[in-house]
Amino acid sequence: MGKESGAGLTRLRNAFGWSMAGLAATLKHEKAFQQELGLCLILAPFALLLGKTGVEKSLLLGSLLLVLIVEILNSAIEAVVDRFGGEHHPLSGRAKDMGSAAVFLTLANAGICWILILFF
Repeated sequence: MGKESGAGLTRLRNAFGWSMAGLAATLKHEKAFQQELGLCLILAPFALLLGKTGVEKSLLLGSLLLVLIVEILNSAIEAVVDRFGGEHHPLSGRAKDMGSAAVFLTLANAGICWILILFF
């Protein structure tokens, strides 16, 4: 059922390839990820310019990357739930809502980080 990962450098190459395939699939199929990536590409240079210390720059950039990471995980949850059929089931709805809530909280976290670092 799973992919054969190999060993050593072959394993690393395969893992990298699967990761790139996952990024490509997310970019191709997920509108929310496309929008969030666009926002990150716009804000990333500002994070480097506006952060006064390495820690501030890291927090500003890291909060943006965290949004993308959680969006990918949310998309993965949605794909798995959708894979098992289109009929409504309370657990399927709950799983999708929880993934959405995780993205929302991550966006709120990014906003709070940016506000606290830039204005306080």
